[in-house]
Amino acid sequence: MFYRPEDGHGLPHNPFNAIITPRPIGWISTRDADGINNLAPYSFFNGVAYTPPQVMFATTGTKHDQDGGKDSVANIEATGVFCVNVVAHAHRDAMNASSEGLGKHVDEFAHAGLTPVECQTIPCARVEGAPAALECKLTQIVTLPGVANRVVFGEVTGVHLHDDHLRDGKFDVTSFKPLARLGYRDYSVVSELFSLSRPDD
Repeated sequence: MFYRPEDGHGLPHNPFNAIITPRPIGWISTRDADGINNLAPYSFFNGVAYTPPQVMFATTGTKHDQDGGKDSVANIEATGVFCVNVVAHAHRDAMNASSEGLGKHVDEFAHAGLTPVECQTIPCARVEGAPAALECKLTQIVTLPGVANRVVFGEVTGVHLHDDHLRDGKFDVTSFKPLARLGYRDYSVVSELFSLSRPDD
């Protein structure tokens, strides 16, 4: 089939997210100007540069109690920092709980039964027990076409790796099975790996 997005797809559910899969989940922790922690998952997330290491996540839509966007972006605009927490399969329910559209003054760490731990290079909390966490300082926010579509870019200033997942000098993702976002309400985990040598290796 072929369709133009402006004409609609004619299917029971939008296939767009199912096409672009799997997507890593950026579990973004922030803190507002009053010191209240916030935690929310974003599946439009990825690394974008090695040197210096940089990441991005995109947010869409609005909240009734936040002017023009989501709590995460408002907090990052106010403080200039955020932390990306890696979501393990074991944290799937807590991650899902943190996605609820709660009021901007609600601490999602407490709501999801998680323990916040202070970051080392930025004034922000991270998720205790996460396999890895990337402390980031904001570099830029780009506004995209559409209603409240924005992309946040950050430079990584600190990296936390849980010692349990370091094996033979490598970060072993199969030891915690990172969660990946698929289409609709579907998820998957990374549990098996295979390697390919590049032609110029």
